[in-house]
Amino acid sequence: MRKILLFLLLPFIGWTQDDLLNSLDSIETNQRVTSAFKSLKIINLESTKLASKGDFYFVVAHRFDYFNNGFDDFFGLDNANTQLKFLYGATDWLTVHVARSGFQETYDLAAKYLIKSQIKEGFPVTIVGFNSVSINSELKEKDYPKLKFENRLSYVTQLLISRKFSDKLTLQIAPSYFHENTLRDILDENNQAILPNPQDNSQFALGMGGRYKLTSRWSINMDYAAHLNRTHQSIYRNPLSIGVDLETGGHVFQMHFTNSRAMHESGFLGQTSGDWSKGEIAFGFNLVRVF
Repeated sequence: MRKILLFLLLPFIGWTQDDLLNSLDSIETNQRVTSAFKSLKIINLESTKLASKGDFYFVVAHRFDYFNNGFDDFFGLDNANTQLKFLYGATDWLTVHVARSGFQETYDLAAKYLIKSQIKEGFPVTIVGFNSVSINSELKEKDYPKLKFENRLSYVTQLLISRKFSDKLTLQIAPSYFHENTLRDILDENNQAILPNPQDNSQFALGMGGRYKLTSRWSINMDYAAHLNRTHQSIYRNPLSIGVDLETGGHVFQMHFTNSRAMHESGFLGQTSGDWSKGEIAFGFNLVRVF
């Protein structure tokens, strides 16, 4: 009797097993892809990583001067630019930060927010929005008698789109728009300002970057931003950065080489002056600590 009962139940057992496996596959296909990036920035460019809800980050970023200065300032080590940044995970989908940089004595406020997550066997990319406003406090009223507060402001809007292709490789693009209320003078061959300034206040760039995981703790990172409407008279160049990340539990230590001394978005997108081919390369690091 037991053998007969077991024989009768076998089709139902097989159907139940298949249904369970299908359910497991369904759960798998709806899983978010995680750990595309270990740090909140690739190097200069923001990554699609956000802080978890309630997490508080303290970031110390240090950028030295260019190597080609030689012994005059010990290959750039005597002339450092520092940024201090505080970040907070307001929710799992919203990160906010406030920062202060030595470059042009800049303060900046920003928000980064999740639009769509990459799903295993589903949606192919993660999409994150980023908006910031920076305040150039280096401008002095004694030098610019008609200076207004809005003249100090620059705005940035970016769409960060990343895909984690494997456990090792993540790539990202970042279409970017930024607007500088005050532009730096562009000089002619006689060092006279070209008037009116040929550079548009509203500017566009396409950022791109990625991360390749070497070991459980080490990765190599790279990012670049192509300015799309820079005037041909401009002295500025596209920022290119190459470096490594070291994850040590409670913090990530990033070391890199770059031709940009600015670390806030409108600064490195619009005012990178270094030329890699001339040795105008700076060493820098970011120390990221989460509490």
